[in-house]
Amino acid sequence: MHELSVCRGLLDQVSEIARQHGREQVRRIVLRIGPLSGVEPSLLRQAFTIARDNTIAAAAELHIEEAPLTVFCPQCDALLPVHLPSLACPECGSEDTRLRSGDELLLVSVSFPEEPANV
Repeated sequence: MHELSVCRGLLDQVSEIARQHGREQVRRIVLRIGPLSGVEPSLLRQAFTIARDNTIAAAAELHIEEAPLTVFCPQCDALLPVHLPSLACPECGSEDTRLRSGDELLLVSVSFPEEPANV
């Protein structure tokens, strides 16, 4: 499963971020995934529950934001949302478009548990 290796790489990155902030646990991980990223969100969620065991993110929640698929059309001079299977401009029909979003797999944020107040 490709998504399992993606999760392992993600958890390495998250562990490094936690180490840099002096944290021993991660509460929440937010990813942004585009439809052309090559990663299936539902499979990534399943792989995450396996990969997080015995890691700094063992109790972490994974939140996935779906990135929109957008193209720039030089004919219309516009940035427009599109839907697969076509990347053609929905306004003028031009196929000479430039992908602007939808192929990303980004780590958006990492949240840590709140620190207890000193009493």
